[in-house]
Amino acid sequence: MLPAARRITRTAEFRRVYRQGRRVGSKALVLYWRPNDKGYTRFGFSVSKKIGRSVVRNRLKRLLREACRRHLASFRPGFDVVLVAREGIRGWGFKEVLGEVLTLGQQAKLLVDSASEGAEDPG
Repeated sequence: MLPAARRITRTAEFRRVYRQGRRVGSKALVLYWRPNDKGYTRFGFSVSKKIGRSVVRNRLKRLLREACRRHLASFRPGFDVVLVAREGIRGWGFKEVLGEVLTLGQQAKLLVDSASEGAEDPG
């Protein structure tokens, strides 16, 4: 499980990331991020009712949390990151979710170099 200190839970913190942060997106996910004053990266997850019923939404949040937990060391410290699910993610498994999280993290330049091994270099 993602440690409590690594989670964004307050509405005001989510709003701050949305309003003051930057974003990258895909058909399935949007990743928002902004620097924080802590020495570690925190994660928040948002899954709308458009995605499905509570069972589907909660499963998707578990997959996103696990993807971030497994790669905590891959993310550069000092950021607040919010992952917002889009309808395109419906029905995805863990491998697809993990790949998408890492791809967006790389696009946002939030991953340390060792985490982006084997990925395409945009230029």
